[in-house]
Amino acid sequence: MKIELICSGFGGQGALTVGKFLASAAMKEGKDVSWLPSYGPEMRGGTANVAVVISDREIASPLVSTPDLLVALNKPSVDKFGPKVKPGGIMIANSDMCPNKLNRDDIDEVYAPMSSIASEIGTIKVMNMVSLGVIIGKAKLVKFETVEKYMVEFLKKKNPDLLDANLKAIKKGIEIGEK
Repeated sequence: MKIELICSGFGGQGALTVGKFLASAAMKEGKDVSWLPSYGPEMRGGTANVAVVISDREIASPLVSTPDLLVALNKPSVDKFGPKVKPGGIMIANSDMCPNKLNRDDIDEVYAPMSSIASEIGTIKVMNMVSLGVIIGKAKLVKFETVEKYMVEFLKKKNPDLLDANLKAIKKGIEIGEK
């Protein structure tokens, strides 16, 4: 098993955090992982992204040019990385910011209103966690329980007030991914 993915969005949308949580959970589950962020001038409004590789064997390279899975939090991410998704792969996109579908018939496209769901939960800050939930529900790369445990540890230090909202966002994303 080897899955290569790219998570991409505007700087500040939390694309790198999605990759970090996914890689950390996979590592806790005993898988080999790599996490390679790209966030130079992109942090000022361009497209920041992270490449994550999850495997059951040693990973030769952290570089991902043709992902099995793409998480696109904005339209520039769909435009830049959507055409590169491997045939048979998955693209998960924030339909609130990606109004035009890629319409590839050789990949599975999942469009979810991630920004709207986050607003309904009470804070746009959890939009990226909706996408993490969709990954868990659709691709089954890691278990929710592993992510939940890591999130509790992580947010206990950083921002405990956001814990419940983040977990709600992930659960909502899982529901969407499982459909």
